[in-house]
Amino acid sequence: MDRLSAIRTFIEIADRGSLTKAAESLDLSRAMVSRHLDSLEHWLGTRLLHRTTRRVSLSEAGAEALPRLRQMLDLAADLQAVSGARRAEPVGKLRVTTSLSFALPVLTQALVDFQSRHPRIEVDLLTLDRAVDLVSERIDLAVRITNRLDNGVVARRLATCRSALCAAPGYLVTRGTPTTPAELLGHNCITHAFGTRAEYRLGHAGRVITQAVRGSLSSNETAVVKQAAIAGAGIAMLPTYFVGEELQSGTLVRVLPAYEPETLGIHAVFLSRQHQPLPLKLLVDFLAERFGGNVAPWDGPL
Repeated sequence: MDRLSAIRTFIEIADRGSLTKAAESLDLSRAMVSRHLDSLEHWLGTRLLHRTTRRVSLSEAGAEALPRLRQMLDLAADLQAVSGARRAEPVGKLRVTTSLSFALPVLTQALVDFQSRHPRIEVDLLTLDRAVDLVSERIDLAVRITNRLDNGVVARRLATCRSALCAAPGYLVTRGTPTTPAELLGHNCITHAFGTRAEYRLGHAGRVITQAVRGSLSSNETAVVKQAAIAGAGIAMLPTYFVGEELQSGTLVRVLPAYEPETLGIHAVFLSRQHQPLPLKLLVDFLAERFGGNVAPWDGPL
């Protein structure tokens, strides 16, 4: 039986705490998962898991073996990457995640262009408006827009995310255009539902102003905030990669252009720099080249 498959299966069981969940994740039958586990335990000459009808847990030997087996799997991937580098076309499959608002206008086209360069690399793109656990959800690469990164992950900065305060012209005709941040309190501000106090951080004349805002509509999805702004619901803070076309066409108008919203980093996030599979390295390098520079490609003159 394939030893690497057995190791991969054991790691999946340990991460998910269940043979059944491991089977679902690996697209194997539960019987095959059990056979892989039995094969690995026979090879190592020890029991790796304590199994009951309700749950599984690592034995002492299993807890000691788990990090070493992870290293073996990483080393195998590294060797495959070296071998793949010698082939005419790199081969592999990557699970990538980012927010829907970044996938639609930016990342999807970038991935299509990447695959035209490397047609034997498959990509599974998950759009989620939350930070996922890279291990439990088997994510190879997460593109995250934040200034706060989790411990235990490696990140490479790809670009800077700038935002704009904007509103539909009709809203501004009806409610007036604010001229100072304080005047935002007199407006309906469409906000992101992060479960915290709604406020905007704005840079002006070398200092940062934190302005509380309020409004009747909030959403956890940036696409909803954008559509509400277009519909005339109020003022919204939106990333320029997502509203560049609307600002150029006049569908949305900048509000308080002298006050720049706080910038965020756009990062490629993955688990380790060591034994990095060749497809992942190629994709990260491609995105860094695609989005890099002092000004992101979507932040030309608006």
